[in-house]
Amino acid sequence: MPPAHPFDDDKLKEECGVFGVVGVADAANFVALGLHALQHRGQEAGGIVTHDPETGFNQQRRFGLVRDNFTASEMMARLPGDIGIGHVRYSTAGSKGGAAIRDVQPFFGEFAMGGAAIAHNGNITNALSLRKELIERGSIFQSMSDSECIVHLMARSMGRTIPDRMEEALRKVEGAFSVVAMTRTKLIGCRDPLGVRPLVLGKLGDGWVLASETCALDIIGAEFIREIKAGEMVVATKNGVESHFPFRPTKSRFCIFEHVYFSRPDSQLGGRSVYETRENIGRELAKEAPVEADLVCPVPDSGTPAAIGYSLQSGIPYAMGIIRNNYMGRTFIEPTEQIRNMGVRLKLNVNRALVKGKRVILVDDSVVRGTTSRKIKEMILDAGAAEVHFRIASPPTAWPCFYGVDTPHREKLLAATMSEAEMQTHLAVDSLKFISLDGLYRAVGEANGRDSASPAYCDACFSGEYPVAPSDMIEKGFRAKEAAE
Repeated sequence: MPPAHPFDDDKLKEECGVFGVVGVADAANFVALGLHALQHRGQEAGGIVTHDPETGFNQQRRFGLVRDNFTASEMMARLPGDIGIGHVRYSTAGSKGGAAIRDVQPFFGEFAMGGAAIAHNGNITNALSLRKELIERGSIFQSMSDSECIVHLMARSMGRTIPDRMEEALRKVEGAFSVVAMTRTKLIGCRDPLGVRPLVLGKLGDGWVLASETCALDIIGAEFIREIKAGEMVVATKNGVESHFPFRPTKSRFCIFEHVYFSRPDSQLGGRSVYETRENIGRELAKEAPVEADLVCPVPDSGTPAAIGYSLQSGIPYAMGIIRNNYMGRTFIEPTEQIRNMGVRLKLNVNRALVKGKRVILVDDSVVRGTTSRKIKEMILDAGAAEVHFRIASPPTAWPCFYGVDTPHREKLLAATMSEAEMQTHLAVDSLKFISLDGLYRAVGEANGRDSASPAYCDACFSGEYPVAPSDMIEKGFRAKEAAE
């Protein structure tokens, strides 16, 4: 696996996407298409499991992109059946760097009542303690993934059906999970009680579809039915969909960063267009942090909708001052030291004729370590810009996420160690402003901003207020905001 490009290494990363279908001929082909639409949620590896009455359960797991692994006819012929699930991965739990195929999902297990496969989006925050307990009781783990804990908990359950065992297992885990699972005839989907990660239900002919995002329904021509509710489990068969609520009711805390960055802009979240929400974020940012300038330019591609919103609100012309090379991916040639030092220039290039002599507002989705922001600023100035102003479409990311997002340790987060003014000096830009947390909430539809007593979203990466205690990290010495203060 080639090392991550410097540009990618300075972005927060969603770790996976899940997809499943039941009651559809050649299910694997639809799963592959759905995973292709969800590729932005994980590019490290992918896997598909199907079931066919004649061949039983069939599985294929590969490193790399969906298009490189699950398009050949001979590969898809190994995955017969009218039910299947799939997973695309960027690891937050399990091995990193030296990735192992054993960590690639979906995971499969044989139980007394038959086999089952499971794919998980999120992060189990008590996985270490669960793993230790399960190993002490005789469980033998095959991977380093937190998701495998669910399979072992299911194996130890006394439930009479796979859905019953899955319910019992998920009651014992903490953190965030959107799970898609399958038996020989049933497609199962479940979200954690807080509904941190997304999961939607669709219909394709007489069959049913589960996916992380609505864009994956679009690619296969499925009809969007609804979002799976927080704390809900659905069981879909050829005959229809049953709904259960196995957890104690609690207030939903969906991840607000899905609106800012993770989800594709052509998806729908909570009945809202992701694209329109990001444009609203740009409008709010323009109201909160105006500045005299000649151009509003996005840092492509994730900053584009917010930059358009900023331009529309401010009246400052929008322009593509930075051009992205879409063919520079993780499969690029192994960089020499000379090429590596070029850094961001391998992926982004400045439109020199456009920015020369101009006062430029750069709109980006976030600042993580700050390394990419500094390099982009230098590129803009080298191209002859008169001024560079950064406007960030999220509040300062000062706390790590433990619910399924690959976040650097807190000391590596620029906003954890510097004030906004100090960050501006560190980045050496003419001005730097982040949208406020209240402004972000207004942009996602909360007219009165953030209710500090009962926030509508999980915003722990900005506020340090974790809706579920990150048990494993606390055992390792991490101090949450309350303890730190």
